[in-house]
Amino acid sequence: MRNTPFLQDGVAEGDVIQFQTDSNGVHWSVQRVSASGNCTIRVLANPDGPLGRDPSAVHERLSAFGLGGEVFSNESPLIAFTVPADANLAGLKALLTQGEEADVWYYEVGCGTDEWWGA
Repeated sequence: MRNTPFLQDGVAEGDVIQFQTDSNGVHWSVQRVSASGNCTIRVLANPDGPLGRDPSAVHERLSAFGLGGEVFSNESPLIAFTVPADANLAGLKALLTQGEEADVWYYEVGCGTDEWWGA
């Protein structure tokens, strides 16, 4: 996987995957051959919250954790982040949870490692 997956759960950037191609030419992962140790999280800023619909403001708030990420589109500013295996997972999870509780954003985990779930 060479980029952050937006819509595919269970895989992260850097994973080696086996895939199949559907009738529209879209590749879907079938199974992970080897894991990178990275995680994938998706964050959507609350449009009525302090960050509005600004994905760059979300990037800025999470910049201390060294995340790479991509924005889905201008119309839907969902950000998929790659969380490196050596990131401060407990700190990141705490900040994500605080932001969600304060209605700053919503987040979900697309791919979590044992280390992520244990942090």
